[in-house]
Amino acid sequence: MALKVYKYGEAVLRERAQPVAIVTDELRNLAEEMIDTMHKARGVGLAAQQVGRLEKMCVIDIPEGCEEPEDELFNAPVAMPLKLFNPEIVAQEGSQHDKEGCLSFPGIGGSITRAQQVTCQYLDEENRPQIMMARGFLARALQHEIDHLNGILYVDHMSAVERLTYASKLKKLAKENGGVR
Repeated sequence: MALKVYKYGEAVLRERAQPVAIVTDELRNLAEEMIDTMHKARGVGLAAQQVGRLEKMCVIDIPEGCEEPEDELFNAPVAMPLKLFNPEIVAQEGSQHDKEGCLSFPGIGGSITRAQQVTCQYLDEENRPQIMMARGFLARALQHEIDHLNGILYVDHMSAVERLTYASKLKKLAKENGGVR
């Protein structure tokens, strides 16, 4: 069953997620439902706030062929889909500037600068601490979803000019969904 995806303007998107003390069966089931919802919406990532929850968790599934060949090779050891609990970026380097979209912002996509490579620590679904290095699109997705967990939206990273370009769409979307910007 697909979960409701919360849209820009709904207050939960600006809230900070609460760390998960232990990954339970309930949270594993939620992660599976989030993956199903993300796939049905044709997304590559989904954070708990986007489905109205405040647990510090997200899911990511980068389809084959979306990465640059060198990044795909670098990221090959990372099994998809990812279920991350309490994820944190602990190191980053370089930069990349590319278009991003978000399931909480239908019809709005902007160019965002993010780190080219990140190191992320998290708990897996078996409560084991993990450390992962990622480059390119996967690194971008990790940063995007972890921002969500901190109440930061990708439009917050847009340049003032780009935000102005989307101002009327953002205002309309926020008004339709409760008005929180």
